[in-house]
Amino acid sequence: MSDNGLNIDIERVEGTIRIGSFTLESGKVLHNVSLRYERVGKTDLPAVLICHALTGNHVTVGTGEEPGWWKGFVGYDAPVDLSHYQVITFNVLGGCSGSTGPASPLNEKSNYRLSFPFVSVRDMVTAQHQALEKLGINHVRAVIGGSLGGMQALEWGVLFPQFMDQLFVLAATPSLSDYGIAFNRIGIHAIEQDPRWDHGNYQDSSLVKGFEVARMVGLVTYRSPSLFDSRFSREEKEIQADERPYYQVESYLRYQGEKIARRFDPNSYLYLLYAMNGHDIGRGRGGIEKAANGIEAEVIGLGFTGDLLYPPKEIKSFIQSTSRGYFHEIETAFGHDGFLVEYEKWGPIIRGHLAERTPLH
Repeated sequence: MSDNGLNIDIERVEGTIRIGSFTLESGKVLHNVSLRYERVGKTDLPAVLICHALTGNHVTVGTGEEPGWWKGFVGYDAPVDLSHYQVITFNVLGGCSGSTGPASPLNEKSNYRLSFPFVSVRDMVTAQHQALEKLGINHVRAVIGGSLGGMQALEWGVLFPQFMDQLFVLAATPSLSDYGIAFNRIGIHAIEQDPRWDHGNYQDSSLVKGFEVARMVGLVTYRSPSLFDSRFSREEKEIQADERPYYQVESYLRYQGEKIARRFDPNSYLYLLYAMNGHDIGRGRGGIEKAANGIEAEVIGLGFTGDLLYPPKEIKSFIQSTSRGYFHEIETAFGHDGFLVEYEKWGPIIRGHLAERTPLH
């Protein structure tokens, strides 16, 4: 497979790590836990761990036929350069792309569904830590993540402060705001009140229209008003039979809602929303400031203009409270979704900090 237009093959493995019985933060125990992962690059190079966002998965780079969600950010001569690093990504605990989650078998007769226990962001990170140990990795150059992935990166720094040299936190804050929780509640409510969801026992996720609504609500918060206006310009899709107007932006939202319902598990979506709502690195640790004082790695925060959920000023304020923090604000019309696109704007920042990092030890 070629990368970034170059005739260079990427060493890539996609597999499953079994970590056995796993005790959650709640004290409940999950048995036969496994995490799906992607590992790219030469295994003798320093490792970079990438954590995915809400509807992402472990396929960061992917293949030429099926590129991953951060293809272009990771590769040869990319911001995370495979000439210098290997990259590992796990599908989160509670996910639905091969890791143990609500859609996984509970026994020979049924899947977990809503009998799956609540999973916190801390649980996700602890499970990944155990999986990395099984891969023989006891230290990484950096942990990088955006949104839910950024929440994981922060928890990595608090839970395992000597495990990495750097943390890259993109479009994420040390706790989810009430504003963010409010939007998540709309999505949760839309799914849970849909009779076709059937208390988590649905037979066909594409019929759960509340899931589509949840995704549409999320999309409105992920991108800026100016981007919606410039992209759709009030263009009409068609005139309906009763002459009610119907616009391209409406068609786009419906398409994205239908698309997520075909590829993602609604129950997993709910569990991950609840995990995001519970995200607070200061919970049970004496507050955010005290938790931040326990982070030993360099913390590089990136905020994106127009991000409704994770305002740059809040990220900046947190980064300034860490002992070795650097903040960068990225001008973008994409708002929160800026961390998924426009690598040319912020990729060099990542590359530069990786190259200039001060080893923890």
